[in-house]
Amino acid sequence: MLTIKMLRDDPEFVIRKLAIKNFDAREIVETVLKLDTERRSLQTENDALLAQQKVKAGEIGKLMKEGRKEEAEAVKAAVAEHKTKSSELMARYDAASAELDAKIVLLPNIPCDLIVPGKGAEDNQVVKMGGPEVDLPADAVPHCDLCKKYDIIDFDLGVKITGAGFPVYKGKGAKLQRALINFFLDCNTAAGYKEVEPPVMVNAASGFGTGQLPDKEGQMYHANLDDFYMVPTAEVPVTNIFRDVILQDSEVPQKMTAYTPCFRREAGSYGKDVRGLNRLHQFDKVEIVRVEKPENSYAALDEMVAHVESIVNKLGLKYRILRLCGGDMSFTSAITYDFELWSAAQGRWLEISSVSNFETYQANRLHLRYRDENGKPQLCHTLNGSSLALPRVVAALLEDNQTPEGIIIPEVLRPYTGFDKID
Repeated sequence: MLTIKMLRDDPEFVIRKLAIKNFDAREIVETVLKLDTERRSLQTENDALLAQQKVKAGEIGKLMKEGRKEEAEAVKAAVAEHKTKSSELMARYDAASAELDAKIVLLPNIPCDLIVPGKGAEDNQVVKMGGPEVDLPADAVPHCDLCKKYDIIDFDLGVKITGAGFPVYKGKGAKLQRALINFFLDCNTAAGYKEVEPPVMVNAASGFGTGQLPDKEGQMYHANLDDFYMVPTAEVPVTNIFRDVILQDSEVPQKMTAYTPCFRREAGSYGKDVRGLNRLHQFDKVEIVRVEKPENSYAALDEMVAHVESIVNKLGLKYRILRLCGGDMSFTSAITYDFELWSAAQGRWLEISSVSNFETYQANRLHLRYRDENGKPQLCHTLNGSSLALPRVVAALLEDNQTPEGIIIPEVLRPYTGFDKID
């Protein structure tokens, strides 16, 4: 979340920057500042009262020694009144603090200076395109048909077992899935990311720490009895490894990678763009997470984008990199780069990765800090990216590599699959 200091120092800056995300922040900012003023006034009043109480408490012993019992009793009564009033002041302070906390978390992160205004996806900026052109045969078909033809992914069986958006991977389809997970993890660990295997359910504190709560609870699967949430991305459990942690200067940066199944309700999704693997409720994804010092985080972001691009290039797929406009950015992000693959069979771009810098937004919620060279705690910057989300990668691999003889497996994956063709 945004720091109260940022709002105090320049509220108009915050309001102006959040307008780039099409968010009208004025009412919330003004309410937060009013509550902050009230809270600080109550704290000042209570501090003065406690100081008087301390002085009067010292007077009681002196008066008793001098035999001035009645005066001592009067001072005792005054001290008791001070304690009552102090309790009332702190109750009002706690109420103002709780209301302030509930309001400030409703403010999204401020976009960095590179972000342009925009309504949505149509206003995102293409910063790079790459990969080979796709020359499909005239009888090429979308991946849904290929999955059925070669019996590698069964969407109908998934509906029977669970519901729509929960496919069953079979035979070479299951092996391709496992191969991609291992390939992505190996690419990440070779680049210096430490592999972890986190839980796939998290508590509400973890959801709050990375900003999924209270913003996205409607998109998350919730186990009511235990108050646990199924992870929508490995970002949540991996970043929360560092919740309530103060890292030493020498312990920054931190680089982590993890594979998890991911679960998203995707409420309101429908139509031809969600067919097959395009949009699922359960899917596999490999994630990279970094914790950085503020001065290094944008260099780290560039490294992450280059790393994800290198993986896509190894797969031999046509792609583009977008810098999201303000209107298409997430609640928590300061800047996001999306990777998309071209699906020639579907005639559309498929998103496979988002790489984001959250600056101090998540760290402030997580209470994640590091000690600088002077030993003073400072908020870290957090970053993450998909490397990669599997469903649409699989869709593009199947579609782009289809031939009359079968689907050709990219050479880089063959040591992982154990086969070079799906037929």
